[in-house]
Formats: sequence, C-alpha cells, structure tokens
Amino acid sequence: MKGTKVAVVGSGISGAVCASSLARNGLSVTLFESARGPGGRMSQRRENVEDGKELLFDHGAPFFTANNTEVLSLVHEWESKGLAAIWKEKFGSFDHTSNKFVDLEQEGLISKRYVGIPGMNSVCRALCREPGVESKFGTSVGRLEWLEDQNLWSLIGLDGQNLGQFKGVVATDKNIVSPRFTSVTGKPLPLDLKLFPELAVKLNDIPVRPCFALMIAFAEPLTSIPFKGFSIKNSEVLSWAHCDSSKPGRSTSSERWVLHSTMEYAQRIIAQTGLQKLSDATLTKVAEELFQELQSLGLNISQPFFKKAHRWGSAFPATSIAREEKCLWDGNKRFAICGDFCVSPDVEGAIVSGLAAASKLSELFSCL
Repeated sequence: MKGTKVAVVGSGISGAVCASSLARNGLSVTLFESARGPGGRMSQRRENVEDGKELLFDHGAPFFTANNTEVLSLVHEWESKGLAAIWKEKFGSFDHTSNKFVDLEQEGLISKRYVGIPGMNSVCRALCREPGVESKFGTSVGRLEWLEDQNLWSLIGLDGQNLGQFKGVVATDKNIVSPRFTSVTGKPLPLDLKLFPELAVKLNDIPVRPCFALMIAFAEPLTSIPFKGFSIKNSEVLSWAHCDSSKPGRSTSSERWVLHSTMEYAQRIIAQTGLQKLSDATLTKVAEELFQELQSLGLNISQPFFKKAHRWGSAFPATSIAREEKCLWDGNKRFAICGDFCVSPDVEGAIVSGLAAASKLSELFSCL
C-alpha cells in the first residue's frame, strides 16, 4: 500500500481531513483545489482598504462544534498545535418582531464553539501541508475518467491539462455531478454517472441553501450589541451576525462583523441574476440591503468604513444523503464522495465524512 497514488478533489475541511488521514496511512496523496487556497466554506477573505490596511474575514462558517469522539480527538490535536481554540464569547438570538435579544447561555443552549487560529482556514492549510500530501491550488478538475483497461483513474484539468493517473479518487465537491457545474462553467459534468448508477440516484441535484455574506468593518466597537454572535429571527433578509474580530488570534485594530442573509433573500437575488459571476453593481446593492436590514433592528449601528458582499451560491447543503454510510463508496473503482452533504450540513459532518472516505480507501489498499 505504501506510496499508492490517490487523488483528492477539493480542499475544504472534508477533503483536507481525508487527504491528511490517507497520507498518515502511507498513501501518496495529490490534492486538487480550484481556488487559490484551501478552506472552502472555512476559507478566510482578505480585503485591502484605501489606506493600505488589510482586513481579514471568516465569511463562511463562523465556528464549528465537536461531539463525535473521532472529531474531538482531531480538534484536541489542532488545539495542541495552536491551530484551533474555543471562542469564549456570549451568543444570543434576536427577534426582529419583538426587537429583543435572548441569551442562549441562559436558555441552556450552550456548546463549545471552536475557531481556526489565526483564521478558519488555518486547520485546512496545515492539513494540506502534511507529509505525503501534495496540494495543487488554482487547479480545476474538468474530467475524471475511469480507464477500464488500466484499472486507473485519469484526471484532466478544466483547461485540458493531464493531471495524472491514480489508483483511487475521493471527490468532495457535490457540484462535479450537478447541473450547476455546467451552468457556471459551460462545460460538461466532470464525472460520468453512468459509471455509478446506484450513486447517481443519490447524487441527482442535491438541494442547497444559497446565502449572501456581508463583510463590514467599523472604526469603533458596536457597544449597543450585547453579544458577539447572534441568530436573527423573523427577518426576511438576515439570519446571522457575528463579530469576527472578537475571535481568539484576530487583529483588534478594527471591529469586523460578518452578516449572513436568509436563504429566501439569496434565492430571490439568484432568480434574477443566475449563478454566473455577479456584477459589482449587484454586489453593492446586496451589501446595501443587508446593512440596511441590520440598521432596521434598532441597534444604533454606526456607518462602517468597509462594506462588501459575497455570494455562497451552492455551498450549504439542504439535505444529507448518506447519514449511515457517512460517504458514498464504490470499492470496484476505488472511488468515494464525501462532504457535509453526506452526514450533516456543518463542519463536524464534513470531517466525519472525510474520515469515512479515507477509511474506505485505506482499508481497501491495506488488503491488496
């Protein structure tokens, strides 16, 4: 098994954990990621403002929880390496109808919230650099071809480049088998689902919850808000807000917040614009509408010196397709699909699924 070449497509937390686990089991892993860096929804956004100041935002997953014993073990390892820490702040809920906050801790709805240090992408970045993992960022996989006569997988880049041949493949991006891939890239689906008729049924257009994130920065703290993170009820526009600069290991030179829209708001915008790249005018309009909704909560919000919106078009799954199996697996072709859409739509679900896919491949190769 030692040195067997396998490919992992996608460097979100599911792919990063999977790649790390495979490498620790002696396999030679090549990880492909279309973005410039790792993280997926755990990526960190870097923005520069006019005075040359750099602003960093965790604009996707604000934190993660851990209850599964395997996941807890990993999280404790990350804590010991300084890659993660507990976010020890007060969290609440705001009802837009009554204009009142509820303290979640007083309600007994408390769970340890972990964040990456110094950004949410720190864990993924470290995992992608582990011995045995070769990470190729800015590389989009356009086609995964099964070579029956050679009993191998051949990966082709979106630009037609030959990316190599591999004994096994783990895919972590649900869009490689979704019509959304074609609507965004104009290219055919990377994976021919005729190879996996049983998997095709489960993978057929997994429903998603789109979301817009608004990144805002203030020169002074928002003292009128009693919590550093809160869900928002009875708003048609906003669902969540958190103070990103209150997390451990972050710069406090400015107060930075991230707001998440409701799914319904995002769906309305996408119905008008499609999933192609948004114009600056549309993103500016979205930013204004999300900020106006925050102001309408009656919290005496000052004007930010930075404001920018980001669209998460299909990142948040609305269903779980492999709760029991934890990943989709074809042993004959040594192919797995993992991600939060398999187990549960959160970071912990993504980790559990990535570990399950790594276990399937590792066990198979250990028997050969």
